[in-house]
Amino acid sequence: MLKTISIRLFTSLLVILGSLVLVFVIVYLLPGDPVMSMVDPSTVTPEVLASLRAQLGVDRPLYEQFGSYVSKVLQGDFGKSIVNDDPVLPKIIAHLPATLALTAASCLIAAVVGIWLGVLSAIHRDRWIDITARVVGLFGISMPTFWSGILLILLFSITLDWFPAMGSEGWKTLVLPSIGLGIVGAGFVVRLVRNSMLEVINEPFIVTLRAKGISEKLVMYRHALRNALIPALTMIGVLSGDLLAGTVVIETVFSRQGIGRVISDALMSKDLPVVQGVVFFSAIMYVIINLIVDLSYRIIDPRVRRSQ
Repeated sequence: MLKTISIRLFTSLLVILGSLVLVFVIVYLLPGDPVMSMVDPSTVTPEVLASLRAQLGVDRPLYEQFGSYVSKVLQGDFGKSIVNDDPVLPKIIAHLPATLALTAASCLIAAVVGIWLGVLSAIHRDRWIDITARVVGLFGISMPTFWSGILLILLFSITLDWFPAMGSEGWKTLVLPSIGLGIVGAGFVVRLVRNSMLEVINEPFIVTLRAKGISEKLVMYRHALRNALIPALTMIGVLSGDLLAGTVVIETVFSRQGIGRVISDALMSKDLPVVQGVVFFSAIMYVIINLIVDLSYRIIDPRVRRSQ
């Protein structure tokens, strides 16, 4: 177990370092001059522009800029915002809890609703429950996030007045954005769990369990579902990255103060240090989530433990 965790941690570290390089190169290759976005081009002199470039270090060769950036990141210094001169790291830390809460709640909704509907759909194959679950799954996959967010605001906020339409204070402001984001993931999980369950329930060991007289509920929920959960967990791990990226849209629709809004504003103002910091932190969170999913295989499926 310790060896497996050590290997996973080492590969995760390599992925994080790779993402650090990738983020820096992509931001470096973006068109436009970040220094020009800080000043009024009609009034600034070439001497002032040269001084600002030297101050930011953007006049140095690429390898020197990258070495300086990595050195500062390892010391916890992600630079300062070009727009308002605020340090990037405290800004990310201040907005991170709102986005983490939204992503976690959305993943929970996607997992619970998706697995529940997927199991019901497989057990009641070709009946009205199966058809309803498949329609709900297709609806979730096909619906754009911003459209579902607007529908939720119109129904549950403006018409019924159950939940606030905007803000990020208190659990009530988390409900509608989580549903709007989680229903997309639930659509994918429903289809995957249904297909996995249909494959598993035709396996010889399920037929043997039924022949021994074990109740159908026990066969389905203890044995069949446990074997069908591995691909579902993989899907949820991959979806977590999509849900994290989806917070940019949903936080804008619901006016939540998370890192999705931060990177949206930073991209609009070409605030590159903030963009680099947020993308790097997102990569770290994505790696951590997938590491947890990877290690959970050993808990759910004894065959994984034996194979390792």
